[in-house]
Amino acid sequence: MMADLTAGDETSDDLRRGRTYVAPTDRLLTVPFLTVTVSALAFFMYIGTLLPLIPLYIESDVIGGNEFGVGLNIAVFAVAAILARPFIGRLANRYGRRWVMVGGALIAASGGLGMSQVESLLPLLGLRMLTGIGEAAVFVGAATLIADLSPRQRRAEGASYFSVAVFTGLGLGPVFGEQLLNDVEFERTFIAGGIFALVAGCIALFVPDHVVSPDEQSGASSATTPKPARSGLSKYVHPSAILPGAVLALGVGGLTSFFLFVPDYSRDLGLSNSGGLFLVYALVSLLIRIFGATLPDRLGPRRMVTIALAAFAVGLFALATVASVWTLWFAAVLIGIGAAFNYPSLNALTVNRVADSERAQAISSFTMFFEIGSAISGLAIGALAQIVGKQSAFYGGVVMVLLGMVVLRRWVAPVGSPDSGPRAARVAAMPAVAD
Repeated sequence: MMADLTAGDETSDDLRRGRTYVAPTDRLLTVPFLTVTVSALAFFMYIGTLLPLIPLYIESDVIGGNEFGVGLNIAVFAVAAILARPFIGRLANRYGRRWVMVGGALIAASGGLGMSQVESLLPLLGLRMLTGIGEAAVFVGAATLIADLSPRQRRAEGASYFSVAVFTGLGLGPVFGEQLLNDVEFERTFIAGGIFALVAGCIALFVPDHVVSPDEQSGASSATTPKPARSGLSKYVHPSAILPGAVLALGVGGLTSFFLFVPDYSRDLGLSNSGGLFLVYALVSLLIRIFGATLPDRLGPRRMVTIALAAFAVGLFALATVASVWTLWFAAVLIGIGAAFNYPSLNALTVNRVADSERAQAISSFTMFFEIGSAISGLAIGALAQIVGKQSAFYGGVVMVLLGMVVLRRWVAPVGSPDSGPRAARVAAMPAVAD
């Protein structure tokens, strides 16, 4: 693994000048790969800082909102990101991945810094929309670069390492936010979070604009994937992303129910804050992604995503049925397992079905389902929590996750499909590529 770090060092001057980077065909952990990952870590520390901060702020005496307002904040964030993503994919192709990441980080930072100065729900929601647009740009630019830089046979592994940064930020950000917040210091916590986004933008200045991917060098992409003309909705949402994205959205729906209501629910059960729960979730996810990075390729998306969705379902069911502190810790472990396994396999499944020239749009479309899942669960589960209470609302997350398992196993990765099983089976099923 350490040998991979030397790949691409000789091109660092080109990288700083924004020239096209030629990715090594036999290495994964190159300097550009690590730079993208570090930028993503800083950015999702910002997003993670907001996870407990905004729900608590909405329900504080300053804003005076309720559970539905908490859900609505997730929904407006998600809708803004959804509407922006089709255009972001095109911008990434036209102007380069780097400037999409830098611009997105600056937009998101302005939203976070602005939230430090508002004291009512409506302007807060407007700034959440701004943050959603910025998050979409950073994620699309970074995730596309990671796919560009990864050899085809290690693409799920690359996505797994990248998601270490994403979910570590989402896990450690709440710990940082809770400690800085101390239940009353909302303004300084928003400002500190915004600084993380600015740091992410500065780091992103050193990533490539464009990459000549291993697939493009070998001809594998153009040889295995047709490029049909598309019209209507398919011009904006890549068809290859829809079914994998639907599974992702339903899994994210379950994860969002945990993020939304655990900060306040944990206080109801006697914890001083939810920082420790998010830390456990982050550590579990981090360890699995580091030491099990090859599992998605080895086991295949059908098995891996089934494990993820089952872990989500059991953790959320425990929260909904047993009101105790130990259940919170048990659920945090299972949510960490689910988060570690859900994204990498579905991402690789989507990317491997499209040509290099369509990769940015496919990833933009696929990652849009993060926000679709967040929007649906934010509105539906937020309304459910308003009616039946936070604890019973976790049942809504269970339903979404189980529905995702049905879609996965019946339509996305049914038994016998060539790209649903372990790597060895998929490689054997791939057509030969002429030299």
